[in-house]
Amino acid sequence: MQELKITGVEVLNLVVPITDLTTPPESLPYYQELKSIVFGSYKSVIVKVTGENGLIGMGECMTRLAPEALKSIIMDVLTPIIMGKNAFDYEFLWEEMYATMKQRGHYKGYMIEAISGVDMAIWDLMGKTLKLPVYNLLGGKFRDEIQCYASSIRFRKPKEVVQEVKNILNEGFTQVKLKIGRGVEEDALAVKLLREEYGDDLTIMVDANSGYTVNSALKLGRIFEKYDVFWFEEPIPPDNMPGYHELTQKLDIPIAAGESEFTKYGFRELITTGNIDIIQPNVGRAGGFTEVRNILSMARAYGIPYAPHTGSSSGITMTAEIHLAAYAQNFLTYEYMRTAWSHEQSNPLKSDLLKVNLDAQSGGKIMVPKTEGLGIDLNEATVRKYLVA
Repeated sequence: MQELKITGVEVLNLVVPITDLTTPPESLPYYQELKSIVFGSYKSVIVKVTGENGLIGMGECMTRLAPEALKSIIMDVLTPIIMGKNAFDYEFLWEEMYATMKQRGHYKGYMIEAISGVDMAIWDLMGKTLKLPVYNLLGGKFRDEIQCYASSIRFRKPKEVVQEVKNILNEGFTQVKLKIGRGVEEDALAVKLLREEYGDDLTIMVDANSGYTVNSALKLGRIFEKYDVFWFEEPIPPDNMPGYHELTQKLDIPIAAGESEFTKYGFRELITTGNIDIIQPNVGRAGGFTEVRNILSMARAYGIPYAPHTGSSSGITMTAEIHLAAYAQNFLTYEYMRTAWSHEQSNPLKSDLLKVNLDAQSGGKIMVPKTEGLGIDLNEATVRKYLVA
């Protein structure tokens, strides 16, 4: 049995203030009151786990709010659990970390996001130690290249959406995702114009970010069916499982969800109660590699495809999702982020944090790299620039 004692844990909080918030990037209730809290900065919580061999594994917690809370959980709760333990006992370590809050019902939110970052770093450390890519540790590489879709066309007028898609097609993509949630008529018009302009060769996904009620989502979904929309993502809030069940029963368009969900238990409810058609876990939120592998196995048993969520994560999570996409037998398509929350201010945690190139190649595809672990190295200048205490 492989032995590798964990000897150190470090957490880096990176925050990039956003100065332009004039246009909502996606659906959000009470936008004017909440925009500076929810969309006021790009954030990343990076976890470093050191082994007794001197190697360092890196992971990331999906971070939307209060990165200092995640850092506190990792250092005060999770670090004492894993210090001195064997990194290759990753599943046992995951269960120990999860058990700390199991009796208190905290099976979603910050706790699982913190576990996700630690777990991801442990897998990177194992891969570096064995000189193998993470996808090999997961079970093998099922594909050499990964099909991507261009995500996401943020809130714009319908005619502006048509022009932006033209630029995307010129880059070689054939699949695009449109942010919706501005109202049934405007969202329907944008999709109508896209289909009329570009025909059936364009694959269109739509993402409401939980912006609709069940009734309005039904009305809009029936319109989308006419325009052959590939999937309708997060049409309603994630806490409305009966609503998801109603939508999946009454609409022919596939319903996708899962970026807001945690652990195999949450995805079990999405699949069995919500009856969703496509799962979208984020490895930095749903429980890290250890738990997402469980989620993917469960989805396969139900014949449900997997489309990883990357969102506005940093390059670390985006790289981790490439390894999962290479491994997952039920992989569908990869979320390639072309845009950030701000139209005017790109996200340097995606473009400048890593020394590796994450750009999609011709035809909207990413070649699967052969790496040790995740194969990432931090750009220390970017870390220093955005590091907060």
